[in-house]
Amino acid sequence: MENIRIPKGDWEWFYKARFGLFIHWGLYSLPARHEWVRSFEEIPDEIYDEKYFGRFEPDLYDPSEWAKLAKKAGMKYVVITTKHHEGFCLFDSKLTDYKATNTPAKRDLIRETVDVFRKEGFRIGFYYSLIDWHHPHFTIDIHHPLRNHPEKEKLNKQRDMSKYREYLHGQIKELLTEYGKIDLLFLDFSYPGPDGKGKDDWDSENLVKLIRKLQPHILINDRLDLEDEWDFKTPEQVVPTSWPEVNGKKVLWESCQTFSGSWGYHRDEATWREPEEIVKTLIDCVSKGGNLLLNVGPTARGEFDYRVRERLEKIGEWMYYHSDSIYNCTQAPEEFKVPENCKLTYNPEKNRLYVHIFSWPYKFLFLEGKSYKERVLYAQLLNDDSEIKIGMPEWYKKQIGEKEGIVLNLPPFRPKVLVPVIELFLK
Repeated sequence: MENIRIPKGDWEWFYKARFGLFIHWGLYSLPARHEWVRSFEEIPDEIYDEKYFGRFEPDLYDPSEWAKLAKKAGMKYVVITTKHHEGFCLFDSKLTDYKATNTPAKRDLIRETVDVFRKEGFRIGFYYSLIDWHHPHFTIDIHHPLRNHPEKEKLNKQRDMSKYREYLHGQIKELLTEYGKIDLLFLDFSYPGPDGKGKDDWDSENLVKLIRKLQPHILINDRLDLEDEWDFKTPEQVVPTSWPEVNGKKVLWESCQTFSGSWGYHRDEATWREPEEIVKTLIDCVSKGGNLLLNVGPTARGEFDYRVRERLEKIGEWMYYHSDSIYNCTQAPEEFKVPENCKLTYNPEKNRLYVHIFSWPYKFLFLEGKSYKERVLYAQLLNDDSEIKIGMPEWYKKQIGEKEGIVLNLPPFRPKVLVPVIELFLK
């Protein structure tokens, strides 16, 4: 690959996998009204913990079921929250009592999840929040639940960020030494400026050195407020208009997105996306050289909500027939013009081009350009490998003229799949 910024961590697997599962789970699944509920509603520790910590009892938690659903949907890697902004740890950290093993769950939920997903062939990623609203030395800032407390300044004088930094680095060391090989680390997030936090608060440079020392192969995301010490970019809830570049070089990237408007389980959230749109988003990411990390927020009982299961099943049905256009694929060579209402992906190992048809045209699909004419050997529908004839009858040519390129003769009926795909074999 030319003109690519080569990451420091092992990246080829990530580049080929293209589709991953994000899991946001914590105490916030109990109030079930957004993972930022503590901040949004300015809930102090004593009230939050009294209501939720002792009631966290995910009796239906079965990571093998999670892995089964993700695998069937076509996902290749998983990234799970070890600790979110609320400060609650799903893993058995020796540095805090604020963890799942001290709740009615009485289990290291990270270890169980990692073991099951790893056994099923998934690459493993950890999400870890740089922010911690529970830690007594994390200073109150613009996002903190106590930001409007009348004695904020007085409270902050009793807090020492250096002690929190030590805690942060200590927990990262735990995660990278006690759970085997970790392929990816998603650290979240920096917000430098007045009343914010950035690289000096986290001691980001030394944190990266620690991470690279413990697991040199690992991929690190871009949220430590460091200019160059990252492996991949993480646009959130959006797909870039083109392959992202830094200093003139294309970068490894992944768009993290939700099924609805919340990362954690939100019972009453109603803006759920449809499977067809999610599949089109996945295609869009791959067509620009990127990945889609699709999030699920399990319920407090430890299940994937029925709305998640329904959508994962539909996505899996499409991936069953069309994953060749996703895995190991990337942006098509620039010489191939993108047809109207379509997206292109390309597998450089197989030398095949994939035309994803977002709006099914009548009779013909026009692929304009010299490269299509000179390089396309054969065309077929990907879902059933049925031939798509190339060429336009003379009667039609006389009516509309002829442009350089090729014309695909489409079936009269659109295939009954979320997004039809035509596979082009190239010279």
